[in-house]
Amino acid sequence: MATQAELGAYRSASLDASIAGASPHQLIAMLFQGARTALARARAAMLQKNVAARGEAISKALAIIDDGLKASLDSEKGGDLAEKLHALYDYMIRQLTIAGLENNVAKVEEVDGLLAGIEDAWRQIGSVRPLADNGASSHLKGRPSISYGKV
Repeated sequence: MATQAELGAYRSASLDASIAGASPHQLIAMLFQGARTALARARAAMLQKNVAARGEAISKALAIIDDGLKASLDSEKGGDLAEKLHALYDYMIRQLTIAGLENNVAKVEEVDGLLAGIEDAWRQIGSVRPLADNGASSHLKGRPSISYGKV
């Protein structure tokens, strides 16, 4: 029977392999998933009144939002959208900080709902396939592309 350490090592190796083979778009999707998983853990810990687990889960979500999602924004390429997302991520960080201090499940759920909406839009962007270039897009050549951020 596998020990917890062996299972943890397997999970870590599996995650490393997933990250290594992921596109930049998939990496952002993984950040959304990681943040939302941490929020689910924080919510469960709050309901169980487990202060240590709550702190750990909220800290993980905060790190993913701040050091992952927010840090990946490129305001030069993303323009107004990147600036609005930056402000929204700052709002989420404030809400989660308050949630951790006050054991406020509603604030965790609010942030999870906000992330779910952005994640859904991000996944839809990834499912759009470019049209075959049969010359119809020649009028777009030379125009700058729109970009969410650094990815």
